[in-house]
Amino acid sequence: MVSSVPAADRFAAWAVERPGPIGTGPLTRVRRPPPEPAAGELLVRVEACGVCRTDLHLAEGDLPPHRPGAVPGHEIVGRVIATGAGCHRVARGDRVGGAWLRGTCGRCRHCRAGRENLCPQARFTGWDADGGFAELAVLPEPFVYPLPERHDPATLAPLLCAGIIGYRALRRAALPPGGRLGIYGFGGSAHLTAQVALAEGATVHVLTRSSRARELALRLGAASASGAFARPPEPLDAAILFAPVGTLVPVALEALERGGTLVVAGIHLSAVPTLDYRRHLFQERDLRSVTSNTRRDGREFLARAEEIGIRPTVERYPLDRADRALADLAADRVDGAAVLLP
Repeated sequence: MVSSVPAADRFAAWAVERPGPIGTGPLTRVRRPPPEPAAGELLVRVEACGVCRTDLHLAEGDLPPHRPGAVPGHEIVGRVIATGAGCHRVARGDRVGGAWLRGTCGRCRHCRAGRENLCPQARFTGWDADGGFAELAVLPEPFVYPLPERHDPATLAPLLCAGIIGYRALRRAALPPGGRLGIYGFGGSAHLTAQVALAEGATVHVLTRSSRARELALRLGAASASGAFARPPEPLDAAILFAPVGTLVPVALEALERGGTLVVAGIHLSAVPTLDYRRHLFQERDLRSVTSNTRRDGREFLARAEEIGIRPTVERYPLDRADRALADLAADRVDGAAVLLP
C-alpha cells in the first residue's frame, strides 16, 4: 500500500518512445500512475538521477530498446517511501542508490564465480525496467546501495554508474603502482576514475576532444591534457577508453608501453579499424572490455570514494529539461556529469 502517493495522482517521467538522433526528440514527457512495489522491491521518490552516456545510446537507438516506452536513468538517488513484501535491508525513509545492474539469476556459472556482471539473464535499470528520469522509481532491494545522508544527492548520483564502471575499468587495466595511465574521453566516468587513480599515486594523461574537459582534467591534477588523437608525452602502462570512438582503439594501443593494457569501458563503440598485429598488439599488449559491474564493485567503489573524498563535478538540470541534458551531453557541453533534479 503506497500511502504517501495517492492512487489518483500521476507522476512525471521521460520515456524513449521513438529512438533516434537526439535532435529528433526521442524523449517524450509522460505522466503515469504510481507503481506499487512487488515482493522484494522498493518504491523510491527520486532525489537525483545522473545522466549517463548509456542513456544517450538508448535514446538514439545505439542500444536496441528492450521494452517500448522505457524510462531511462540508472544513477538514482532516492528516498524509500514504500516497501514490498519480504524487504528487510532498508526501511521507509532510508536513502538508497539504484545502479545499472538490476538483477541476475544467481545460479549460472558466472554468478557462482562472483562474475554476476556476465550473467546471461542480467537485467538493467532504465533498459529492462523503468529508471530514474522520473519522480518515482521501483528498485529491487538486493541491488540497491545504502547512501549517506550528509552528502548532496546531486553529487552522489554520478557515483552509481559513472563511478562504479570507471572503478571496474581501472581495476581491469592492471595499472602498476605509480604507473602511467592514459584516459581517452573525459566525461562523467573518466573524471571520477582519474581521481581514484591520482589518489593511488598514478600519473594521469588525459586525451579528449573537448577543451573544457581538458581544463577540468588539469584542475583535478592530470599531468597533461591534449587532443583525443594526440600522442601522450610518455608511454602508458595502461589506458582506458571512455569515448565511444572505435578509431581511438589503435591510437591508444600504439601509446602503450610493452606489456600495457587498454580497457574499453563503454557499452557501445563505433567500428574499430583493422589492427596491425605488430604495431598494436605485439609485445604483450592487452585489449580488454568492461561489461556492467558486480555489486562487489559498487560496494568497494562507494567505500573508496568516501575514503579519498571524490569530488564529482556536476551540472544540474531540472527534471523537465532532461531532453536538454541529453543534448548537452551529446554535444560535449557538460563539464563532468549531468544530473537531473525532480
